[in-house]
Amino acid sequence: MTAGLAPRVLRFSLLPLALLALWQGVTAAGWTDLREFPAPATVFARALGEWQSGVLPEALLASLARDLAGFALGAAAGIPLGLTLGLSPWFGRLVGPTFDSFKQIAIFAWIPLFGLWFGMGESAKVVFIATAAFVPITVNAWAGARALPQTLEEATAVLRFSPWQRLIWARLPAALPDIVAGLRVGLINAWLATVGAEYFMSVAPGLGSVLISGRDLYAMDLVLVGVLVLGLTGVALDTVASRLGAILIRWQ
Repeated sequence: MTAGLAPRVLRFSLLPLALLALWQGVTAAGWTDLREFPAPATVFARALGEWQSGVLPEALLASLARDLAGFALGAAAGIPLGLTLGLSPWFGRLVGPTFDSFKQIAIFAWIPLFGLWFGMGESAKVVFIATAAFVPITVNAWAGARALPQTLEEATAVLRFSPWQRLIWARLPAALPDIVAGLRVGLINAWLATVGAEYFMSVAPGLGSVLISGRDLYAMDLVLVGVLVLGLTGVALDTVASRLGAILIRWQ
């Protein structure tokens, strides 16, 4: 296990370390204005200070709570809708074209409407995040529900499964890999939407407010702290989702 882990860690860290060295070299050579593009040591010192003061942990936890609430709402709506679209031909013909049109709308185009309908507070942010997660989750659940292999379909007919048995023992297990993939993409979309909601809607505790504070104070080290934390958190969320997904479909 350890022997196999070391090469993966090396592959993962090679490019970030190279970029960090390039960043350090560019700033040390004086090729940039340090007020606009501070050195790595300055950014890391600012990150440590913000963490010790409690500002960064509070912002991170607020963003994660908002993200997971929106993701859960999007999944709760997207999985049943996608499965129904795939399992019911008449429902797919009735609702499918409307959903296909809906998913073409850029997510940030909803901000003015959500602001009008839900205000610019926490409810609007969560609904906005849920919408971002809802689309890929629905699309993948829809595709999975239609992906029952012909051999499995024939086996359920031979065994004379009832419609309910066919759903539980054949269609849902066959759709699970697509559902898991949709949840992973939905989680990524939800995290991206979390930052957008915090940045473009009313200011509230969160990583978006860290970026806004850095911009308003012309503190580029704080902006870069926010950007790095956003990126690292996104990678962590994707890694967790990937591991959980692998566990769920291990039976394959």
